[in-house]
Amino acid sequence: MNPTLNSIAFGAPGIEPRWTSSAKEGLGTAYHTSCRLWFTLSHGIVNEIYYPHVDQPNTRDFQFLISDGETFCHEEKRDLNHKLEYPERDCPFYRLTNSERNGRYRLVKQVLTDPHRSVLLVHAKLEVLDKSLRGKLKLYALLAPHLARHGAGNSGWCSEISGLKLLRAERGDTHLVMGCSAGFSRRSVGYVGASDGWRDLMENFKMDWEFCAAENGNIALTGEIDLQHRHEFTIGIALGGSCQSTGAKLLQSLADPFEAQRENYVRQWQRTVVNPEFDFAPQTAHGGHIYRLSRCVLLAHEDKIFEGALVASMSIPWGETKDDHDLGGYHLVWTRDLVQSATALLASGQRGTPLRALMWLAAIQHADGSFPQNSWINGAAYWSGMQLDEIAAPILLAWRLQREGVGLGLFDPCVMILRAAACLIRQGPVTAQERWEENAGYSPSTLATVIAGLVCAAEFARIKSHTSTTDFIFAYADWLAAHLEAWTVTTRGELVEGLPHHYLRINPTDPRTPDPHANPNATMIQISNGGGMHPARNVVGGDFLQLVRLGIRAANDPIVRDSVTVIDRVLKRDLPQGPGWRRYNHDGYGQKEDGRAFDGTGVGHAWPILTGERGHYELAAGHDPLPFIRALEEFTNAGGLLSEQLWDADDLPKGGQQCGRPTGAAMPLCWSHAEYISLVRSAHDGVCFDRIEPAFQRYVAAPVESRHEIWTLRHPLRQVLTGKILRLILATEATVVWSTDHWKTIRKSDTAGIAALDLWFADFPTKTMPDGSVIEFTFFWKEAQRWEGRNFSVALGGPK
Repeated sequence: MNPTLNSIAFGAPGIEPRWTSSAKEGLGTAYHTSCRLWFTLSHGIVNEIYYPHVDQPNTRDFQFLISDGETFCHEEKRDLNHKLEYPERDCPFYRLTNSERNGRYRLVKQVLTDPHRSVLLVHAKLEVLDKSLRGKLKLYALLAPHLARHGAGNSGWCSEISGLKLLRAERGDTHLVMGCSAGFSRRSVGYVGASDGWRDLMENFKMDWEFCAAENGNIALTGEIDLQHRHEFTIGIALGGSCQSTGAKLLQSLADPFEAQRENYVRQWQRTVVNPEFDFAPQTAHGGHIYRLSRCVLLAHEDKIFEGALVASMSIPWGETKDDHDLGGYHLVWTRDLVQSATALLASGQRGTPLRALMWLAAIQHADGSFPQNSWINGAAYWSGMQLDEIAAPILLAWRLQREGVGLGLFDPCVMILRAAACLIRQGPVTAQERWEENAGYSPSTLATVIAGLVCAAEFARIKSHTSTTDFIFAYADWLAAHLEAWTVTTRGELVEGLPHHYLRINPTDPRTPDPHANPNATMIQISNGGGMHPARNVVGGDFLQLVRLGIRAANDPIVRDSVTVIDRVLKRDLPQGPGWRRYNHDGYGQKEDGRAFDGTGVGHAWPILTGERGHYELAAGHDPLPFIRALEEFTNAGGLLSEQLWDADDLPKGGQQCGRPTGAAMPLCWSHAEYISLVRSAHDGVCFDRIEPAFQRYVAAPVESRHEIWTLRHPLRQVLTGKILRLILATEATVVWSTDHWKTIRKSDTAGIAALDLWFADFPTKTMPDGSVIEFTFFWKEAQRWEGRNFSVALGGPK
């Protein structure tokens, strides 16, 4: 087929669109907020371009095709050898060298963004080393728009401004314009898989098609670079809210010399470097490069308009298998991941981003004190799960900012903190989802975060001289700490002979009607992602290490030590780069055994996060964390990025998997880089940076005894130890009508209010009540002027 110039492309709407691999090797953006464009790199090319926010990808990939017009057409990402370099320190600026495998030519690209405009700039130089190819090679820019998070429904045209030949695309209110400083000698737009430039060139190594339009489909833009005068040029890809404004910013950006753009871009980033006291190179194994890069990675994930919002990753796990229905990927904000990133930046000496993150969290907090499971950067919730650790995490961030002496200005986080604390008390101790977002129950990691968060909330209340609030929150936190082992430790574990006494991954129970006395020796757990049903006592993970890291349990606690031995026997994998651990046994979230992508089932492999968490534990236990720092650095890819998961089985060449190297899961994962930064800082300090000192003093250094047993409508105890104070906690004012002699004698007690928490409580000392006594009670709700309509009972038993 040889269409005439200006004809309409055929083959609409093109093949079903897919995203690209999550295996990123680089990412970047200008540090200035006036540039609202981000990019990612892998396989020597640009992948997603995000605009106008860090949660909205607009392209699948952008690369060059190279042809001699007669015998070959090479595709950069598949046919060339790739080398990535960082020409400047403390800056996500890249030099990519893509070389023909026989050494006949190479393409050297410098990639950055305009320092002040939403324009990607790729400065390229074609070096022809084989004399027989000089004057023959042609370069073609190939771009696949996926505007506004969608590969379908895109439209593209050839266009021009003042005689300059351009290519443009749009979908809704999102516009893209691509131009070249050398100009395009030929242009075409087409439908992917039918009339796109890749298909055209691969047929006869020549660009025969020059379609002027392809509307409402999965499209690609192709432009032949005019190489008549020189082999060095700059490609600009601008995004904007209208065709005119986008074209204008592209021309303005290309009008400035690339070297000036580069100098300003680098200067912006290097100004983010803090005091020399936060240069922790001596605590690293690679001279601080991965540490400095990790800091840039975290900073680059912050949005420019909704400041303080940091997405989990500019990637889509197994993106090559995902279509438009998977809108989120990992470019969403998880409260837990955000606090991890903000805490790590604080550990590196950064103050502005962590403070903005806290304020952003305050702005998205729900009226009941909770936070979204995850959200877009504008605060709109995406998933709707309830995770108690994500409610507690912002409290920890606020406390750490105060500890580091970061001034909060006019922002007082106490209201946010106390609302969150009240929510934890109303909803706890059972979480509807633990940190892996898969199961409900009593989770050691969630409980560790909740206890630490409540201790911090109590300390904030103390600062405000709210004595009754302080005591009330401490009483609840002490009760949680006193029951950790009863809820999350089995005495009948069967995984390692001779070690039956260890922490579970989670003790499951129905989050809607939780069993307040769920027996960790007897409960059964349904593992997500096809993992099957198993006794909870035989499913373990390293989640309990959070108890040590946050200061709730001692590193030398016998149950902790035994649990460490168990997870090492069950979950540890000795990788070529260092030790790795899986999340838990029977985990199904990960690459399949034959290397195929996760599709709802698979095998969970080693997570770099867990190597970092183990390093924190070893530090707390008085050991050297450097081997774990070194392992994390060795886990990075060619661009220095850390993945979500690592292949921990034998090499699988046909499946594209290599032991100790990243799988197809998210990369980079900000949580992984945050874990690394925090471990480096902790190694420098000699103590875990995340440790909540008041919690450590209260539960490890000089342990306090809990005086209470806590009953709530969500967690209605059926039995308590005699001698404790039975405390009923309610969300609204009531009169408690109760009896200890089967209603022969009726008593009434009005609840007392904790105004700062909007909670009500009534206490019942049990010291004078004999074992076997039963307290029966019901409520008359004062505001509604109605009876509860059912009775409750709590039996007393156990030592005084």
